[in-house]
Amino acid sequence: MRLESTLDIPLEYKMTKKKPGTLIREARNSMRLTQRDLAGMVGVKASHIAYIESEQRNPSLALLRRIADTLGLNRRELLFMIHPDAKHLTEEPNHETKAGKPDGWRQFSTNQAILRRYNITSAELKVLRQVNALGPVSNPRSFLFVLNSIRMAANGNL
Repeated sequence: MRLESTLDIPLEYKMTKKKPGTLIREARNSMRLTQRDLAGMVGVKASHIAYIESEQRNPSLALLRRIADTLGLNRRELLFMIHPDAKHLTEEPNHETKAGKPDGWRQFSTNQAILRRYNITSAELKVLRQVNALGPVSNPRSFLFVLNSIRMAANGNL
C-alpha cells in the first residue's frame, strides 16, 4: 500500500545534512504517520522502522526504495545518505582540463564502446590526437565528425 500524499514535505525535510533516520522520522511525522502505519505500508514491523530511525540499522535497498516512495523522498539522495560510498559507483569520471573545461579528447579516446563501434584504428587515433593538439575540443562527438570526414576523403567520396 502506497500513500499518495497531497502534503508537501517542507524544504527542511528534503535532502539536507541530517542523518537518514532523522530525515525518515521527520518525513513520516510530517505525513502524520506512526511507525506502525509506515511499517504496514512498506511491509516490515514497527520495531524495524524504529531501528532505522534511531540509526541502529540500515534498510535494505528494496526497503529503502519503499520507504522513499511512501514518504516522497528522493531515492538516490537517501541511498547516498545511508551508503555514501555508493555515490562513487554512480558518478561518471570527471574528464575536465585544469581550466575546468570538458576534455573531449580524453572522453573520446578512453570510450572503448565508441572505439569498437566505429572500428577506430590506432593510426586513426594518432591522427585524431594530432587534431586535438591544434586546440582543445570539448565535445567528443567532434572527433567522430573529423574521423568520418577523413575516411570519406581517403575513399574519394568527397
